[in-house]
Amino acid sequence: MSSAPASKFSLSPADILSSIATAHYEWSIPSDQLTWSANAGAVLGGVADAALSNGRSFAQLLSPQAAHGRYETVVNSGTRDSGDGVPYCIEYPIIPAPGVTLWIEDTGRWFASDDGRPQRAHGVVRVVNDRHDHVTKLTEASEVDPLTGLMARPRFTATLEEAIVDAEKVRGAVGLLVIGIDNLAHYNDAYGFAVTDEIISAIGRRLRGRLRGGDVIGRLSGNKFGILMRNCSSNDLSVAAERLVAAVNDDVFQTKAGPIVASVTVGAVLAPRHASTMPEALARAHEALDSIRTRRRGTFAVHVPNAARDMARQENIRVTDEIVSALNERRIGLAFQPIVSAQGERGATSYECLLRLRRHDGTVIAAGSIVPIAEKLGLVRLIDSRVLELAVSELVASPEVNLSVNVSPATTLDKEWLAALAAHTRRNTGVAERLMVEITETSAIADIEDTRAFISKVKDLGIRVAIDDFGAGYTSFRNLRRLGVDCVKIDGAFVENFDKNADDRHFVETLLGLARHMDLRTVAEWVQNDAVATRLADMGCDFLQGAFTGSAVEERPWVAPDLEAKAG
Repeated sequence: MSSAPASKFSLSPADILSSIATAHYEWSIPSDQLTWSANAGAVLGGVADAALSNGRSFAQLLSPQAAHGRYETVVNSGTRDSGDGVPYCIEYPIIPAPGVTLWIEDTGRWFASDDGRPQRAHGVVRVVNDRHDHVTKLTEASEVDPLTGLMARPRFTATLEEAIVDAEKVRGAVGLLVIGIDNLAHYNDAYGFAVTDEIISAIGRRLRGRLRGGDVIGRLSGNKFGILMRNCSSNDLSVAAERLVAAVNDDVFQTKAGPIVASVTVGAVLAPRHASTMPEALARAHEALDSIRTRRRGTFAVHVPNAARDMARQENIRVTDEIVSALNERRIGLAFQPIVSAQGERGATSYECLLRLRRHDGTVIAAGSIVPIAEKLGLVRLIDSRVLELAVSELVASPEVNLSVNVSPATTLDKEWLAALAAHTRRNTGVAERLMVEITETSAIADIEDTRAFISKVKDLGIRVAIDDFGAGYTSFRNLRRLGVDCVKIDGAFVENFDKNADDRHFVETLLGLARHMDLRTVAEWVQNDAVATRLADMGCDFLQGAFTGSAVEERPWVAPDLEAKAG
């Protein structure tokens, strides 16, 4: 029996998706790589491919009015993946081009790695401008939060905006307090959503009962309230915050699950003195709230201008943009510092790969100013992946060379980096035995079991592992033995003044003895002169690294011997 002929009107899946303004994606969270269907750029208003290449670039399309995006929904989710993934459905506005706003419905499911952290996600996005416009009108028409009976967010923010404008006209001041309920996710897990709603409602009532006449309260989000205080001084703000914290924290709440103790933390700001607009006031009050929450929940903090902090943030933004653009434009490279034998002829036996990032004008940014910010902002794993890629290329091109690469603490937990390492060694025979991976001692002892698992997987590939900055973390004999490394690199801080400080000499000699007892190779860092080099060799140190034995150079020393001699 023959099959029926295909309809002349049949469409491909891509055509169907495009016809309903829908595109699909896959997101590798550790590497931040996004892969989209071919129609994604057209669906999202002609967005360039570069803006869709990774999560950070896509997040830069978010409109300032977006409460949150996909990153916050997935990475900061309080839900656990039981094996089938965790579904999500969110809406947010993006600005694909100046003057254009698209509201996106993002529906997907994320999956966790073995340690419970989000590992990957996939989903679909579609443009829902018509629906959002309709919902917006309904939301604006509703001025009351249905759960608490307080002002809904749109009305509260509009009232706050008017109050700031009025205060500026008469040189007055208004206070904004953002009150966050602590550990709300814990109540959801322990008692269920119905009881959590009881707690939210009860706290709202408690706060409303402690307001001055003329103060305004609204519900800003699931676990946050906002309070507007007109004709407010700095002292009034602090007194009110303390009173509101005590009103919640010093009592219990009766619920159908029984008495429950709750607490709130408060962030506050005085406007227009320290915030001239409504969005700025909300941002700075939230900033004060987040700041005090990380140190001491159940208290309050008032925003205080801090020039150093603002400058540091601007620097973070600048360096972040520099790192991302350098990665995209392949302006990240390597310099090579020789590691020489301490015994016999001091020839280079290997080279440590050191990060070099060049600006557009060709000048080099010091790695010390890049790596801490990259680690803080989650970019360091991307850098480590690029460094690994470059190092392997050098090893493939020069079969006689041995190299070592440094990895950050975050990278030791990155399964994708390990997978890339394994792929490199499978594709390139002879690379593994000429590569060494260095991890710092302080990161190694932060979580011995995780580090031990990482080292084991690296060594299974035939790659050696070294503990860098050995001595800085005072690793115990037991932990060092459990880690199973091949080499220790003695922290240069103990070698730098080695010839002048007897304590440093004794400490280094002790470390060398410990390493020798465990049959570990040793490298002394920051070796400054021949006297120190000779003394270290006499103590049994295997290798030397530092200004005396050769500075790091971007030219390949093994290709140009005259440059190696000059560096030495």
